[in-house]
Amino acid sequence: MDKKEIRAEIRRRKGLCPQEQRAELSRAAIERLQQTAQWQQAHTVLLYHSLPDEVCTHDLIPEAIRQGKRVLLPVVVGDELELREYQEGSQLAEGAFHIQEPTGTAVTDFATIDLAVIPGVAFTAGGLRLGRGRGYYDRLLSRARVPYLIGLCWPFQLLPDLPAEPHDVKMDEVIC
Repeated sequence: MDKKEIRAEIRRRKGLCPQEQRAELSRAAIERLQQTAQWQQAHTVLLYHSLPDEVCTHDLIPEAIRQGKRVLLPVVVGDELELREYQEGSQLAEGAFHIQEPTGTAVTDFATIDLAVIPGVAFTAGGLRLGRGRGYYDRLLSRARVPYLIGLCWPFQLLPDLPAEPHDVKMDEVIC
């Protein structure tokens, strides 16, 4: 299958999985994430504010702050992702693609990021990732050089193989 066909297949699988089951699968994936040594040791984490068709991170974001972590969230600016710090109680505003984004100033000190948790359309167990097709995360992660990348997905998004290109950034671990 090519990338377009894979995206259509994953969209079909998401449609077959009831919202209650996706919520349960999200909770389980988040719990596994929080049990990793990388999560427990991280001081600054790059997370994402999930869309309805992604593993839900809405409770994880404030929980990370309660755990004493600094949380960065991506903001779409033109063809790039910019990172901004989210602080508990901060307002989020709807940005590009209906994503809730923090409104503060950009964070450019990528060296402080210990861990990035990345969404995707599909992953392989070996860390290949297929995104939505615009390359935002690949460009960001190529610049940021975060020491550990975790792809977060539902089990039906894990595939045996994916087409890959030289610019695709591979995850160190995939959790579903």
